Amino acid sequence: MYIAGAGMAGLCAAARARELGLDPAVFEKSDRPGGSMLLSSGVVWRYRSFDDFRRECPGGDLRLQRLIIERLDDALDWLESLGAPVVAAETRNPRTVGRRFDPRGLTEALTRAAGEVRTGHGLGSDPNKRLPEQLLLATGGFPVRLASEHALALRSNPWSEGDGLAFGLMRGAETTAGMGEFYGRAMPAPPARWSNDEFVDHAQLYGHLARVFDEAGHEIRVEANDWSENGLVQEIARRGGRAWFVVKPDEFGKRTPYGTVAEVIERARSDGGTVEERDAGSVAVHVVAAVTHTIGGLAIDHRTRVIDRQGMPIEGLYAAGVDAGGWSTGGYASGLAAALVFGLVAAEEIANR
Repeated sequence: MYIAGAGMAGLCAAARARELGLDPAVFEKSDRPGGSMLLSSGVVWRYRSFDDFRRECPGGDLRLQRLIIERLDDALDWLESLGAPVVAAETRNPRTVGRRFDPRGLTEALTRAAGEVRTGHGLGSDPNKRLPEQLLLATGGFPVRLASEHALALRSNPWSEGDGLAFGLMRGAETTAGMGEFYGRAMPAPPARWSNDEFVDHAQLYGHLARVFDEAGHEIRVEANDWSENGLVQEIARRGGRAWFVVKPDEFGKRTPYGTVAEVIERARSDGGTVEERDAGSVAVHVVAAVTHTIGGLAIDHRTRVIDRQGMPIEGLYAAGVDAGGWSTGGYASGLAAALVFGLVAAEEIANR
Protein backbone atom coordinates (compact mmCIF):
# COMPACT_ATOMS: atom_id res chain seq x y z
CA MET A 1 0.00 0.00 0.00
CA TYR A 2 1.43 3.34 -1.15
CA ILE A 3 0.13 6.52 0.48
CA ALA A 4 0.82 9.92 -1.10
CA GLY A 5 0.57 12.54 1.63
CA ALA A 6 1.14 12.53 5.38
CA GLY A 7 -1.59 14.85 6.58
CA MET A 8 -4.61 13.72 8.58
CA ALA A 9 -5.96 11.37 5.91
CA GLY A 10 -2.68 9.74 4.96
CA LEU A 11 -1.49 9.23 8.54
CA CYS A 12 -4.86 7.82 9.66
CA ALA A 13 -4.85 5.42 6.73
CA ALA A 14 -1.30 4.30 7.46
CA ALA A 15 -1.96 3.81 11.17
CA ARG A 16 -5.10 1.78 10.51
CA ALA A 17 -3.37 -0.24 7.79
CA ARG A 18 -0.64 -1.25 10.24
CA GLU A 19 -3.29 -2.39 12.72
CA LEU A 20 -4.70 -4.59 9.95
CA GLY A 21 -1.36 -6.19 9.17
CA LEU A 22 -0.28 -4.15 6.17
CA ASP A 23 3.06 -2.43 5.70
CA PRO A 24 2.14 0.94 4.16
CA ALA A 25 4.72 3.17 2.52
CA VAL A 26 3.96 6.82 3.29
CA PHE A 27 5.48 9.53 1.10
CA GLU A 28 5.24 13.23 1.91
CA LYS A 29 6.17 16.06 -0.45
CA SER A 30 7.15 18.47 2.30
CA ASP A 31 9.85 18.26 4.96
CA ARG A 32 7.45 17.22 7.75
CA PRO A 33 4.31 15.18 8.38
CA GLY A 34 1.06 16.76 9.51
CA GLY A 35 -0.07 18.76 6.48
CA SER A 36 -2.61 21.45 7.33
CA MET A 37 -3.80 19.43 10.33
CA LEU A 38 -0.78 20.76 12.20
CA LEU A 39 -1.87 24.34 11.42
CA SER A 40 -5.53 23.87 12.39
CA SER A 41 -7.55 24.44 15.56
CA GLY A 42 -7.67 20.66 16.01
CA VAL A 43 -11.47 20.43 16.14
CA VAL A 44 -12.79 17.26 14.47
CA TRP A 45 -16.58 17.43 14.20
CA ARG A 46 -19.76 16.39 12.44
CA TYR A 47 -23.27 17.78 12.26
CA ARG A 48 -25.62 16.34 14.86
CA SER A 49 -27.69 14.43 12.31
CA PHE A 50 -27.65 13.39 8.69
CA ASP A 51 -30.56 15.76 8.03
CA ASP A 52 -28.53 18.63 9.46
CA PHE A 53 -25.63 17.70 7.18
CA ARG A 54 -27.93 17.69 4.16
CA ARG A 55 -29.37 21.05 5.09
CA GLU A 56 -25.94 22.65 5.57
CA CYS A 57 -24.31 21.03 2.50
CA PRO A 58 -27.21 20.41 0.11
CA GLY A 59 -25.08 19.59 -2.92
CA GLY A 60 -22.95 16.98 -1.18
CA ASP A 61 -22.77 13.26 -1.93
CA LEU A 62 -25.37 11.52 0.28
CA ARG A 63 -23.31 8.32 0.66
CA LEU A 64 -20.21 10.16 1.80
CA GLN A 65 -22.14 12.38 4.18
CA ARG A 66 -23.83 9.35 5.73
CA LEU A 67 -20.43 7.65 6.07
CA ILE A 68 -19.07 10.60 8.05
CA ILE A 69 -22.14 10.73 10.31
CA GLU A 70 -22.08 6.98 10.98
CA ARG A 71 -18.36 6.51 11.53
CA LEU A 72 -16.96 9.64 13.09
CA ASP A 73 -17.76 8.98 16.76
CA ASP A 74 -15.96 5.63 16.79
CA ALA A 75 -13.14 7.15 14.78
CA LEU A 76 -12.66 9.83 17.45
CA ASP A 77 -12.38 7.08 20.08
CA TRP A 78 -9.78 5.41 17.87
CA LEU A 79 -7.73 8.63 17.76
CA GLU A 80 -7.79 8.79 21.55
CA SER A 81 -6.70 5.16 21.76
CA LEU A 82 -3.56 6.13 19.81
CA GLY A 83 -2.70 8.70 22.46
CA ALA A 84 -3.94 11.81 20.66
CA PRO A 85 -4.41 14.42 23.41
CA VAL A 86 -7.94 15.82 23.78
CA VAL A 87 -8.17 19.49 24.71
CA ALA A 88 -11.98 19.55 24.90
CA ALA A 89 -14.56 16.78 24.65
CA GLU A 90 -17.05 19.06 22.88
CA THR A 91 -17.06 21.64 20.11
CA ARG A 92 -18.97 24.40 21.97
CA ASN A 93 -21.17 24.71 18.90
CA PRO A 94 -24.78 23.55 19.37
CA ARG A 95 -24.97 22.47 15.72
CA THR A 96 -22.09 20.01 15.96
CA VAL A 97 -20.54 17.21 18.01
CA GLY A 98 -16.87 16.29 18.11
CA ARG A 99 -13.65 16.85 20.01
CA ARG A 100 -10.81 19.33 20.02
CA PHE A 101 -7.34 17.77 19.88
CA ASP A 102 -4.01 19.44 20.38
CA PRO A 103 -2.81 19.65 16.74
CA ARG A 104 0.84 18.94 17.53
CA GLY A 105 0.02 16.06 19.85
CA LEU A 106 -2.44 14.66 17.31
CA THR A 107 0.19 14.79 14.58
CA GLU A 108 2.79 13.11 16.79
CA ALA A 109 0.40 10.33 17.87
CA LEU A 110 -0.60 9.56 14.28
CA THR A 111 2.97 9.70 13.01
CA ARG A 112 4.06 7.18 15.66
CA ALA A 113 1.23 4.85 14.71
CA ALA A 114 1.77 5.29 10.96
CA GLY A 115 5.44 4.26 11.02
CA GLU A 116 8.09 5.72 8.77
CA VAL A 117 7.15 8.79 6.73
CA ARG A 118 9.48 9.47 3.81
CA THR A 119 9.58 13.24 3.43
CA GLY A 120 10.70 15.11 0.35
CA HIS A 121 8.94 12.67 -2.00
CA GLY A 122 6.10 13.91 -4.23
CA LEU A 123 3.88 12.06 -6.68
CA GLY A 124 5.57 13.28 -9.84
CA SER A 125 3.83 14.13 -13.10
CA ASP A 126 4.81 11.31 -15.45
CA PRO A 127 1.57 9.96 -16.99
CA ASN A 128 3.40 6.77 -17.98
CA LYS A 129 4.64 6.10 -14.47
CA ARG A 130 3.61 2.65 -13.30
CA LEU A 131 0.75 2.82 -10.80
CA PRO A 132 1.49 1.04 -7.51
CA GLU A 133 -0.81 -1.90 -6.91
CA GLN A 134 -2.75 0.07 -4.28
CA LEU A 135 -2.33 3.87 -4.16
CA LEU A 136 -4.10 6.24 -1.79
CA LEU A 137 -4.10 9.90 -2.78
CA ALA A 138 -4.11 12.09 0.33
CA THR A 139 -2.19 15.18 -0.77
CA GLY A 140 -4.47 17.87 0.68
CA GLY A 141 -6.49 19.03 -2.31
CA PHE A 142 -5.49 22.06 -4.38
CA PRO A 143 -5.80 25.18 -2.16
CA VAL A 144 -2.49 26.63 -3.40
CA ARG A 145 -3.64 26.48 -7.01
CA LEU A 146 -7.14 27.79 -6.25
CA ALA A 147 -5.80 30.72 -4.22
CA SER A 148 -3.34 31.61 -6.99
CA GLU A 149 -5.94 31.38 -9.76
CA HIS A 150 -8.35 33.71 -7.94
CA ALA A 151 -5.79 36.06 -6.33
CA LEU A 152 -6.78 34.99 -2.83
CA ALA A 153 -4.67 34.46 0.26
CA LEU A 154 -3.56 31.00 1.37
CA ARG A 155 -4.43 29.70 4.83
CA SER A 156 -3.05 26.18 4.54
CA ASN A 157 0.26 24.44 4.13
CA PRO A 158 2.14 25.56 0.99
CA TRP A 159 2.59 22.07 -0.48
CA SER A 160 -1.01 21.17 -1.33
CA GLU A 161 -0.79 22.26 -4.95
CA GLY A 162 -3.16 19.71 -6.43
CA ASP A 163 -0.77 16.80 -7.01
CA GLY A 164 -3.42 14.23 -6.13
CA LEU A 165 -5.98 15.88 -8.39
CA ALA A 166 -3.53 16.07 -11.29
CA PHE A 167 -2.53 12.43 -10.84
CA GLY A 168 -6.15 11.30 -10.74
CA LEU A 169 -7.02 13.27 -13.86
CA MET A 170 -4.10 11.70 -15.73
CA ARG A 171 -5.61 8.31 -14.85
CA GLY A 172 -9.03 9.27 -16.18
CA ALA A 173 -10.72 10.24 -12.91
CA GLU A 174 -13.97 12.17 -12.74
CA THR A 175 -14.24 15.31 -10.64
CA THR A 176 -17.11 16.43 -8.44
CA ALA A 177 -19.27 19.49 -8.38
CA GLY A 178 -17.97 22.49 -6.46
CA MET A 179 -14.50 22.68 -8.02
CA GLY A 180 -14.47 26.44 -7.38
CA GLU A 181 -15.73 26.16 -3.79
CA PHE A 182 -13.53 26.25 -0.72
CA TYR A 183 -13.53 26.54 3.03
CA GLY A 184 -11.70 29.60 4.23
CA ARG A 185 -11.63 32.60 6.50
CA ALA A 186 -11.47 36.37 6.18
CA MET A 187 -7.93 37.33 7.21
CA PRO A 188 -6.20 40.71 7.49
CA ALA A 189 -5.52 41.92 3.95
CA PRO A 190 -2.08 42.96 2.66
CA PRO A 191 0.07 44.72 3.65
CA ALA A 192 -0.72 42.60 6.71
CA ARG A 193 1.52 39.58 7.18
CA TRP A 194 0.45 36.65 9.32
CA SER A 195 2.33 33.45 10.03
CA ASN A 196 1.21 29.83 10.07
CA ASP A 197 0.72 29.83 13.83
CA GLU A 198 -1.67 32.79 13.45
CA PHE A 199 -4.03 31.06 11.00
CA VAL A 200 -6.60 30.38 13.72
CA ASP A 201 -6.82 33.30 16.14
CA HIS A 202 -6.06 36.05 13.60
CA ALA A 203 -9.12 35.11 11.51
CA GLN A 204 -11.56 38.03 11.32
CA LEU A 205 -14.60 35.98 12.27
CA TYR A 206 -17.14 38.69 13.13
CA GLY A 207 -18.77 39.50 9.78
CA HIS A 208 -22.23 38.96 11.29
CA LEU A 209 -21.51 41.83 13.71
CA ALA A 210 -20.32 44.19 10.98
CA ARG A 211 -21.47 45.80 7.79
CA VAL A 212 -19.45 44.31 4.94
CA PHE A 213 -18.57 46.15 1.74
CA ASP A 214 -16.68 45.06 -1.36
CA GLU A 215 -13.93 47.20 -2.88
CA ALA A 216 -16.46 49.04 -5.05
CA GLY A 217 -18.39 50.10 -1.96
CA HIS A 218 -21.32 47.76 -2.53
CA GLU A 219 -22.64 46.11 0.59
CA ILE A 220 -22.36 42.33 0.94
CA ARG A 221 -25.26 40.83 2.80
CA VAL A 222 -24.33 38.47 5.62
CA GLU A 223 -26.90 35.67 5.65
CA ALA A 224 -28.41 34.95 9.07
CA ASN A 225 -27.86 31.19 8.72
CA ASP A 226 -24.20 31.54 7.65
CA TRP A 227 -22.98 30.57 11.11
CA SER A 228 -19.45 29.66 9.95
CA GLU A 229 -19.21 32.76 7.71
CA ASN A 230 -17.82 30.51 4.99
CA GLY A 231 -20.59 31.71 2.67
CA LEU A 232 -19.49 35.27 3.32
CA VAL A 233 -15.87 34.45 2.57
CA GLN A 234 -16.78 32.82 -0.74
CA GLU A 235 -18.91 35.83 -1.69
CA ILE A 236 -15.93 38.09 -0.95
CA ALA A 237 -13.85 35.82 -3.21
CA ARG A 238 -16.41 36.14 -6.01
CA ARG A 239 -16.21 39.93 -5.72
CA GLY A 240 -12.46 40.14 -6.15
CA GLY A 241 -11.21 38.71 -2.87
CA ARG A 242 -11.05 41.87 -0.74
CA ALA A 243 -13.64 43.54 1.50
CA TRP A 244 -14.12 45.91 4.43
CA PHE A 245 -15.66 44.95 7.77
CA VAL A 246 -17.12 48.10 9.34
CA VAL A 247 -17.83 47.70 13.04
CA LYS A 248 -19.66 50.05 15.39
CA PRO A 249 -18.26 50.72 18.88
CA ASP A 250 -21.09 48.88 20.64
CA GLU A 251 -19.94 45.64 18.93
CA PHE A 252 -16.31 45.85 20.10
CA GLY A 253 -16.90 43.94 23.34
CA LYS A 254 -18.87 41.08 21.80
CA ARG A 255 -17.31 37.65 21.71
CA THR A 256 -15.91 35.76 18.73
CA PRO A 257 -14.41 32.25 18.92
CA TYR A 258 -11.00 33.92 19.35
CA GLY A 259 -11.68 36.71 21.84
CA THR A 260 -13.63 39.94 21.65
CA VAL A 261 -14.15 41.78 18.38
CA ALA A 262 -11.79 44.48 19.62
CA GLU A 263 -9.07 41.91 20.38
CA VAL A 264 -9.37 40.31 16.95
CA ILE A 265 -9.26 43.71 15.25
CA GLU A 266 -6.16 44.57 17.25
CA ARG A 267 -4.48 41.40 15.93
CA ALA A 268 -5.19 42.62 12.39
CA ARG A 269 -3.61 45.95 13.29
CA SER A 270 -0.58 44.23 14.85
CA ASP A 271 -0.12 42.21 11.63
CA GLY A 272 0.27 45.47 9.73
CA GLY A 273 -3.27 45.36 8.41
CA THR A 274 -5.32 48.37 7.40
CA VAL A 275 -7.62 49.47 10.23
CA GLU A 276 -9.29 52.83 9.65
CA GLU A 277 -11.29 55.05 11.98
CA ARG A 278 -14.71 55.95 10.60
CA ASP A 279 -17.62 58.14 11.69
CA ALA A 280 -19.00 57.92 15.22
CA GLY A 281 -16.13 55.78 16.42
CA SER A 282 -16.67 52.95 13.94
CA VAL A 283 -13.68 51.00 12.64
CA ALA A 284 -13.16 49.57 9.15
CA VAL A 285 -10.90 46.54 8.76
CA HIS A 286 -9.56 45.52 5.34
CA VAL A 287 -9.81 41.74 4.87
CA VAL A 288 -8.91 39.17 2.24
CA ALA A 289 -10.58 35.84 1.53
CA ALA A 290 -8.09 33.08 2.42
CA VAL A 291 -8.36 29.47 1.22
CA THR A 292 -7.94 26.70 3.80
CA HIS A 293 -9.08 23.67 1.82
CA THR A 294 -10.90 22.94 -1.40
CA ILE A 295 -14.40 21.44 -1.52
CA GLY A 296 -14.41 19.98 -5.03
CA GLY A 297 -12.03 17.19 -5.98
CA LEU A 298 -11.79 13.64 -7.24
CA ALA A 299 -15.00 11.65 -7.31
CA ILE A 300 -14.96 8.62 -5.00
CA ASP A 301 -17.48 5.99 -3.99
CA HIS A 302 -18.38 5.03 -0.40
CA ARG A 303 -15.36 2.69 -0.38
CA THR A 304 -13.04 5.62 -1.27
CA ARG A 305 -12.30 4.17 -4.72
CA VAL A 306 -11.63 6.89 -7.30
CA ILE A 307 -14.30 6.90 -10.01
CA ASP A 308 -13.53 7.38 -13.70
CA ARG A 309 -15.49 9.40 -16.26
CA GLN A 310 -17.62 6.38 -17.10
CA GLY A 311 -18.65 5.99 -13.46
CA MET A 312 -16.46 2.96 -12.77
CA PRO A 313 -13.80 2.52 -10.05
CA ILE A 314 -10.20 2.91 -11.23
CA GLU A 315 -8.42 -0.27 -10.22
CA GLY A 316 -6.05 0.25 -7.32
CA LEU A 317 -6.64 4.02 -6.94
CA TYR A 318 -8.18 5.55 -3.81
CA ALA A 319 -8.57 9.09 -2.43
CA ALA A 320 -9.13 10.45 1.06
CA GLY A 321 -9.23 13.78 2.84
CA VAL A 322 -9.83 16.75 0.58
CA ASP A 323 -8.31 15.03 -2.44
CA ALA A 324 -11.78 13.45 -2.41
CA GLY A 325 -14.40 16.06 -3.25
CA GLY A 326 -18.13 16.37 -3.15
CA TRP A 327 -18.99 15.56 0.46
CA SER A 328 -19.58 19.20 1.53
CA THR A 329 -20.61 20.80 -1.77
CA GLY A 330 -22.77 23.86 -1.29
CA GLY A 331 -21.74 24.44 2.32
CA TYR A 332 -19.10 23.70 4.92
CA ALA A 333 -18.16 20.67 6.98
CA SER A 334 -15.09 19.49 8.88
CA GLY A 335 -12.18 18.63 6.60
CA LEU A 336 -10.43 16.83 9.46
CA ALA A 337 -13.50 14.64 10.01
CA ALA A 338 -13.62 13.64 6.34
CA ALA A 339 -9.87 12.97 6.37
CA LEU A 340 -10.18 10.76 9.44
CA VAL A 341 -13.16 8.74 8.21
CA PHE A 342 -12.05 8.35 4.59
CA GLY A 343 -8.52 7.46 5.68
CA LEU A 344 -9.83 4.63 7.86
CA VAL A 345 -12.22 3.40 5.18
CA ALA A 346 -9.45 3.37 2.55
CA ALA A 347 -7.13 1.32 4.76
CA GLU A 348 -9.87 -1.19 5.55
CA GLU A 349 -10.90 -1.48 1.91
CA ILE A 350 -7.33 -2.18 0.81
CA ALA A 351 -6.73 -4.63 3.65
CA ASN A 352 -9.85 -6.58 2.71
CA ARG A 353 -8.89 -7.03 -0.95
